[in-house]
Amino acid sequence: MEFNFVAVLVAALVTLLVGFVWYNPKVFGTIWMNESGMTEEKAKQGNMLKIFGLTIFYSFMLAFIMPALTVHQMGALGMIGGPEFVNKALPSYAAFMADYGDTFRTYQHGALHGFMSGVFLALPITCINGLFEQKSWKYMLINAGYWIVSMTIMGAVVCRWI
Repeated sequence: MEFNFVAVLVAALVTLLVGFVWYNPKVFGTIWMNESGMTEEKAKQGNMLKIFGLTIFYSFMLAFIMPALTVHQMGALGMIGGPEFVNKALPSYAAFMADYGDTFRTYQHGALHGFMSGVFLALPITCINGLFEQKSWKYMLINAGYWIVSMTIMGAVVCRWI
């Protein structure tokens, strides 16, 4: 099982596509702006190169860890010490991979694990921050929902393509 950089890159770019739709004024953008205190003028003052550049960087970090969250075979690979130890692994590893190497490697399975990652990682983190920032539940759920949808799609892409 080789690392697929293209899959990780596509999964990282998913966040931009989902964000373009999710935060569109016709979807949740207007509500989010009202709840966050953001205005059109303030948004235009932001350094877009910095914002989008760091967004892609952080999204890549999420996409990079997604195989460990969505691909069961990564656990077996981790048990032998990583890809550099495949040739030195006991025969049981090769037998396991021959029997189960492609098991649960579907878009649906990756989406399930991506969704669970969003619900059990992104939602709590987003809501904890929102509580301390004294933000509304609308604000927290819009942001958490964005991450749940993004991570669901990221999981689907990575699980099937890696």
